[in-house]
Formats: sequence, C-alpha cells, structure tokens
Amino acid sequence: MNEMLLKYGCNPNQKPSRVFMENGEELPITVLNGKPGYINLLDAFNGIQLVKELKKATGLPAATSFKHVSPAGAAIGLPLSETLSKIYWVDDLGELSPLACAYARARGADRMSSYGDFIALSDICDVPTAKMIQREVSDGVIAPGYTDEALEILKSKRKGTYNIIQIDESYVPAPVERKQVYGVTFEQGRNELPIDNELLANVVTDNKDIPDDKKRDLLISLITLKYTQSNSVCYVKDGQAIGIGAGQQSRIHCTRLAGQKADNWWLRQCPKVMALPFKDDVRRADRDNAIDVYIGDEYEDVLRDGEWQKVFTSCPAPLTREEKKEWLAKNTDVSLGSDAFFPFGDNIERAHKSGVEYIAQPGGSIRDDNVIETCNKYGIAMAFTGIRLFHH
Repeated sequence: MNEMLLKYGCNPNQKPSRVFMENGEELPITVLNGKPGYINLLDAFNGIQLVKELKKATGLPAATSFKHVSPAGAAIGLPLSETLSKIYWVDDLGELSPLACAYARARGADRMSSYGDFIALSDICDVPTAKMIQREVSDGVIAPGYTDEALEILKSKRKGTYNIIQIDESYVPAPVERKQVYGVTFEQGRNELPIDNELLANVVTDNKDIPDDKKRDLLISLITLKYTQSNSVCYVKDGQAIGIGAGQQSRIHCTRLAGQKADNWWLRQCPKVMALPFKDDVRRADRDNAIDVYIGDEYEDVLRDGEWQKVFTSCPAPLTREEKKEWLAKNTDVSLGSDAFFPFGDNIERAHKSGVEYIAQPGGSIRDDNVIETCNKYGIAMAFTGIRLFHH
C-alpha cells in the first residue's frame, strides 16, 4: 500500500485527503487498529523521529507525547522516584518497564497539554506501557512493534477505535523533503545533522563544567527542539523535558512559557500540593485541572465556595506566593536548550528563575556578550552549538 485515504485534512472541510509515497514505494507504516487522521499522522511521523534520535543519543528507551505537531513532553526510560510516580498518577501500576517510565515522564511533564495526545515509542510496546496508555485520554500510538498482549490491551481502548500504528524500523526517508504551501512546492534537504556531545564542546562561559548527566539532558533538549514548532525553548531535568515552549514569535515568550511549565511541574511536587484532599471519585484529568488552577494565580476559581466541594473533601488553604517562591527556589540543576540564539540576557534571567544551570544554544547574536555576562553572573555553564534547529 503506497497511499492511505483519510477522512479529511486538518479540518473537516478540507477534502479530499490522503497520505502517499510519491516514488511509488510502500508506506512505511501499518495501521493495526483505528483510522488515524491527518494531524494524527503528522504527530506520529514527527514523534517517531524524535524518540529514535533520543534512543540513539542516550541508549535508553524513549517516548514522547505529541499535540498539534509539537511535543508536550519527551523523556528517556529512567526509573521514577516515589514522588514522580505519585504526581504522574502511576503509583498504583506496580513495577514499570523502562519504556513505561519513559512514557510516564513524557506524559507527566505537562499533563494538561498531553490530554488527547499522540504517543511515539522508540521500542516495542510492552504490557506495562500499554496498561498506562489504556487509561489515559489519547488519540493513538506509533511504535516499531507491540507484544501480543500489549496489542490486545490497546485494541480495547476507545471502544475498539484507538489508533495503533506500526512503523517499519528499516525505513529510511529520502534525503530531500518537499511540501506545498499555497500551491507552491518547497524543497529542502532533511535535517540529518547528528546531535551529540561534539555540539557541547564550545563552552563560552566562565563556568565550563558540564557533567555527563547534564550533557545528556542538554542533548535531550536539543533533540526535542529539533521536532518542535519554532521558536522553541526546552527545559530538561533528570532525563525528561519539564517545560517546552513552542511556536512563539518572540524568544523571551518561549523562555517564559517553557519556564512557567517547568515551574508548574516542580510545584506539583510541593508537599502541600501533593496533600490536596481530593475526593475518591475525581478523575485524573479533573485532578490535573484542579491542580493547575490551584497552583496558578486564579486559585480562587477552585477554592471558592461551591467549587471546592466538587473535587475536595475539605477546602484546602491557598498556596501562597511566599510558599511558591520558597519551593521553586529548591529546583536546581535544570538544563535548557534553545533552537536559535538568545538575543538578550533577559532570557537567561528568566531561565535562572526556574533553576537553569546549564544551557545549549547556537550563539551568534550581536548581544552574545550580554548573554554570556548574564550567565556568568549566575555561574551558569553555556555551550554555543553553532547550529540552528528551526522546525516548521
């Protein structure tokens, strides 16, 4: 099969719609269940590239949670702490495989954005990963394969309509890619530039010490950015993205957006937040929504009389500005990547507020001196990669 007819394109009025191989070869995917749509396939093909690169760079299973052609989260399969297991709502699932840990981390980075995601897995989907996916709100998954039991678990999802795609691991795309906009065909060479430790060799700050695990985190940030709609910035800690800012016109807005997501990820781990008295029948998605409001500036929306009773057994005390500031100050050792240079030091100032101590960015701004000076003020180690990672 070298083409697949789709129900419609990005929107229901955009018909006809299909995906096909211009060279007449077979499509590199097999749909094992469901009927994936246009945007599902965009997410799937971008996501599978991301996780393949993450696994190649780190040697560990990788997963990503995609929404609207940008990752909401991406991670490698490191074990979960007790705290992370609780805030990701997986502490009741027993022992998790490395692949399941990777997806728990990818989904847990920004659970609000991951609602209704399309999942990409670097390895054959196993039972622990399938069980985790089964109970989340998701549109579909792409992986190089599925165990028989995992496939049956996933086929039972969404009344049997869940999208399950298998990718041919031997598939190699053509070196030149094309797309059309307004009837005009664009053509460019694929971005095959390897992202490895060589890109982190040019450390331009006074602090030149980037430990191996932080180099790993910087590579995760850069690989994630390679498949994120630009402008984009990615905060990473302990093998997972914790804040991704995608598709912003201004670099500082990317840094702020991603930084706020990283802050929210950390605030979810605050003991006061973890102790919120949820009613037993409140669903995970509703808990996520309540937590997001509770830790934000509009916390009264979930604490006012008549509202708190819907999710809590008793009305919790607000998380004060001082409590937030004190807890956020404990988040350290965060790594940050940017898909293009930082034009001003204000980006560094914002990144520092979210615990960033290591940065990788292309460099090349006329204000590089100001950016480096700001890093030096906080003892941040920053590498100039010399490469831009725009993705559109």
